[in-house]
Amino acid sequence: MAELLAPAGNIEALDAAIGEGADAVYMGLKSFNARLRSSNFAWNQFEAAVNSVHKKGKKIYVTVNTVAEEWEMERMYRFLAYLNSVGPDGIIVQDFGVVRMVQEFFPKLELHASTQMNCASAAAVNQLSREGFSRVVVARELSLQEIQKIKEKSNAELEVFVHGALCVSESGLCLFSSFLGGKSANRGMCTQACRRFYSADCNGVEKKGYYFSPHDLQLIDRIPDLVRAGVESFKIEGRMKSAEYVGSVTAAYRYVLDHFEEDRKGAVETGKRMLSTDFARAKTRYFFDSGKAENVLNPDQAGGTGIYLGKIDKIKPGEMKVAADYQEGQTEVTSVTVKTHFATLKGGSYDPDQGDSIRLHKKDDTGRTSHKIRQVRQDETGRWIDIPEGFAAGDSVYLLQTKAMSKRYQRVLPNDLSTFRKQPGAGVLPIMDLTPAPKEGFDYFPDGVYVQVSTVTDMYALLGERQVRVILELNSETKRDLLEFKKTLPFSKRQVYISLDPYCPQAIEEDLTETINALIDEGFRYWVVNNPAHIGMLRGKKATMIAGPYLYTFNRWAASWLENQNIETFITPIENSRKNLEATFEASLRKKVMITLFAYPALFRMRFQLPESYDFTYFRDKEGTEFKTLSTEDGSFVMPEKPFSIIDNMQKMTKLGFSHFLLDFSRTQVDKSEFRYIMKALFKGDVLPETFRFNWKDGFYSPEKIEERRLAQERAAENQSGGFRGKGKNPNKKGNYQGKSGHSKKSFTKKR
Repeated sequence: MAELLAPAGNIEALDAAIGEGADAVYMGLKSFNARLRSSNFAWNQFEAAVNSVHKKGKKIYVTVNTVAEEWEMERMYRFLAYLNSVGPDGIIVQDFGVVRMVQEFFPKLELHASTQMNCASAAAVNQLSREGFSRVVVARELSLQEIQKIKEKSNAELEVFVHGALCVSESGLCLFSSFLGGKSANRGMCTQACRRFYSADCNGVEKKGYYFSPHDLQLIDRIPDLVRAGVESFKIEGRMKSAEYVGSVTAAYRYVLDHFEEDRKGAVETGKRMLSTDFARAKTRYFFDSGKAENVLNPDQAGGTGIYLGKIDKIKPGEMKVAADYQEGQTEVTSVTVKTHFATLKGGSYDPDQGDSIRLHKKDDTGRTSHKIRQVRQDETGRWIDIPEGFAAGDSVYLLQTKAMSKRYQRVLPNDLSTFRKQPGAGVLPIMDLTPAPKEGFDYFPDGVYVQVSTVTDMYALLGERQVRVILELNSETKRDLLEFKKTLPFSKRQVYISLDPYCPQAIEEDLTETINALIDEGFRYWVVNNPAHIGMLRGKKATMIAGPYLYTFNRWAASWLENQNIETFITPIENSRKNLEATFEASLRKKVMITLFAYPALFRMRFQLPESYDFTYFRDKEGTEFKTLSTEDGSFVMPEKPFSIIDNMQKMTKLGFSHFLLDFSRTQVDKSEFRYIMKALFKGDVLPETFRFNWKDGFYSPEKIEERRLAQERAAENQSGGFRGKGKNPNKKGNYQGKSGHSKKSFTKKR
């Protein structure tokens, strides 16, 4: 029997999921999960949840699906030890470092591959299955036929998302939120750049819209097909959603799973009626219908969700009494007084009531919060509802669910949590020693500057400069040029690496395998791999692999896992910081690492071509930051208009022992004069004008580090005598992630 898997972002959602018949729930704790903005569970609550859910014959999975930096790995070790002692039914992971740690120390923990791992083919599933994964959450950008084929060709259990919000970018490959301020989607800090309002230049006319805000997934009518395909688990997205949402969606899918065999049409229609109270975005079956963007994008669809209630008109502070947490067996209701804010709304056609769930959307697109109204007040100045902090006049409000949709569920957790006392301990992480690089380096990986391009033509623009090797992106055009047209290359095949695209869906697996084999027969030996599928495809062949930037090596444990796949050298992720890079790879290892110094990074990578109505190349956000689009037969991309550049750091990094550097011109047309300009600046150590540095200097946004800095400043201030307190650093500073040099603008590359 297929498993119905529901989200439990908080205790009430857990009650709703179990109460409506979920076979399993997934939840996050206070760290290392991809929904850090949800409530999540405290240690004793989680331990009690595992105990209670198991007593009911249900399962519970824990999300550990973020990448971790080197400084966090000891805390990760303690966290995994805690999970190992509590005993959930599986952990959902993204970081290969976590995989390596589990393999080494906690083999009892069952590994499930997160959708963030971007597994979209049988080759990827089988590669992870060989590494001990029992289940893979496949990428969401797949058709029914692809899922069927993956199941036919693999042995691991498959978990498939069937309902909820979608990302516009291919799973695990979004860099946009990280670009905007270090809040990486790979770190559970996504600020939902895809939901923002943008302005575009359309033939000289400015048009505005939610160009990259996808519809919500709804596959309730395809559940029978997925059951017959052999899918083991049906996953509902929504750890940020209310208990009412979790309950109603779980109930609908439970009904279809239980009744479709006796009456498919009737069961699906009933399930759809049960979902009619989901006041969210328009629905899509995504690639189950077709790969056209029109099925999932509508620029006129608001980035928020729900029925529009209007905008906040006025706000005032206040207090109110609310019921204390309900406990089973209570004979009287107790209450507590809390401080809050009240607001009036204008512009809508429905007055929300106490118990209704709403969603507040900041007018500058910087934040959205769901909230259940606890009190409504009426006076001569208007009708006031309580709202969470952080919102202001002009912010929009939407209705998610009405009070009538609410149900009270039996509490899953026991009343008394005092017996549940386990917490992460103070264990010391054993030292992980990677294999040192030979003193003379690797024959296939000589020191110097490498340049990546997307076409054979662009290779000619590199002639006469001092790069050592060329990395050629494998795409539809270069495949034809290399194998069909047999174009002459300006470099020896032993000087050329072939870079494989990080998205590898089942539809291209067979063709890609044949292409790889043909290129190996043609004499291409060196491969940059960016997906677990690539490792399996190249296993046992006359090929040398380098881990690309999308096989994230943010810690030495991830590098160790890749070493066990016979991968000795790594291109560091473009999101990485200098501090973390140095911490991960000590001096004896630095000849194994390549650092990207220049790139137009793909912030969104979309499997589909953009709609024909998107007749623009450039668009901008409300802050005026400009981006550009590129739509090709291999998919679509969004890139910053200004390139990433730290080329002035090459000499510093060379002194530290790093000796491999990458200039990445992927998806751009290389102009010979501009390339020479960049190379000259590279070797002189000059700062390129009008560029940005991503997270290189300040690293990822980290609430923990901000709090540590604040406390350190307070301690320093207390120790100061007299009035002088020192300057210190601003604990709220997020970093200069889009710094400007102040020089005149220079266009380094042309869009294709």
